[in-house]
Amino acid sequence: MDYYETLGVVKSASDEEIKKAYRKMALKYHPDRNKGDKTAEATFKAINEAYETLKDPQKKASYDRLGHDTYKSAAQGEGGEGFSPGGFSSQEFHFDFGPGAAFSDIFEGFFGKGMGQHGGRGERVEMRGNDLRYDTAITLEEAFRGKEMELKLRTNVRCDSCNGSGSEGGAKPKTCPSCRGSGKTRYSQGFFMVEKTCSSCNGTGHIIEKSCKACNGAGRINKSKNLNVSIPAGIENGARIRLTGEGEAGIRGGSNGDLYIFVTIKPHRLFSREGSAIHCDVPVSIVTATLGGEVEVPTIDGKKATVKIPAGTQSGQIMKLRSKGMSIVRSMLRGDMMIHTIVETPVNLTDRQKELLMEFEKDNQSSPKSSGFFSKVKEFWQEL
Repeated sequence: MDYYETLGVVKSASDEEIKKAYRKMALKYHPDRNKGDKTAEATFKAINEAYETLKDPQKKASYDRLGHDTYKSAAQGEGGEGFSPGGFSSQEFHFDFGPGAAFSDIFEGFFGKGMGQHGGRGERVEMRGNDLRYDTAITLEEAFRGKEMELKLRTNVRCDSCNGSGSEGGAKPKTCPSCRGSGKTRYSQGFFMVEKTCSSCNGTGHIIEKSCKACNGAGRINKSKNLNVSIPAGIENGARIRLTGEGEAGIRGGSNGDLYIFVTIKPHRLFSREGSAIHCDVPVSIVTATLGGEVEVPTIDGKKATVKIPAGTQSGQIMKLRSKGMSIVRSMLRGDMMIHTIVETPVNLTDRQKELLMEFEKDNQSSPKSSGFFSKVKEFWQEL
């Protein structure tokens, strides 16, 4: 039968259409899913034969020119790839151990070529080091100004004796003969292909004949190291700083992991922060709040600012000091400072002060909120 008809595609079908048709039919007629069905087995061999020809550009071009006569040319040494008409031996279709190389194309299509292997045959596999985390707490002033700090870490670093190779004298390790450098071994289990870490090289893909005495073949040793870290001005609470390559050293020359610094800002005794804004509760005497005046407040940069208090200021009013707040990361600008007034009620009054307040209360006609509230209360009671 014509190979294109076998796969159910037209002669002008693209490589992707041919591959898609093959996967569909291979899954449908695979002997593991049609046990004892000789017709399905014959069909499966036929579609594999067709696919082996049509997936290869040279074989496909030869087939398009000569049809099945291309096999005669190959057998006579006149060109072609020298394959047999069937394309597969009976051993390749020993279904107890998997369908063979052709059926692996199905898995490559679904799971990706190599099914997660670390590298190809003969390729050295490197194992990346772990990422590290470092927690630090800074003051709000340090967050405002930024901070240079030195970290002392104890972690795995590259072995100087073998330059990270794990082999004595820095000799190049040999490719693992069991996995051929892939770090993985594969075997068939029924209908599925199973992959596991190579036990001979523990997934590294290579074997060291003589291990470095300093690191015992790991290519890294545990020791302390110091790092200088710059915390930018305006950093937020809970921010994360990433230092690429400053994490744990990889195994046998593998790349380093990263270091993540998590920054916590300590609570401040005067200020609270919301984004780039600084908030501060400022007590105001009842006299200043009533008659108006000025108060001095501290700012996050260690300076002072004068705030004008309008006459009749109420407790909880907010006043804004522009550009007196936090630094903004990667900017010369600053946020604002928000002053929250807290009108203080005087305590420990003298008798004379009490008398004056009583006189004031008798003549007081300047409390609009109080008069409005009690008018509403009176109306409420009358409605009951």
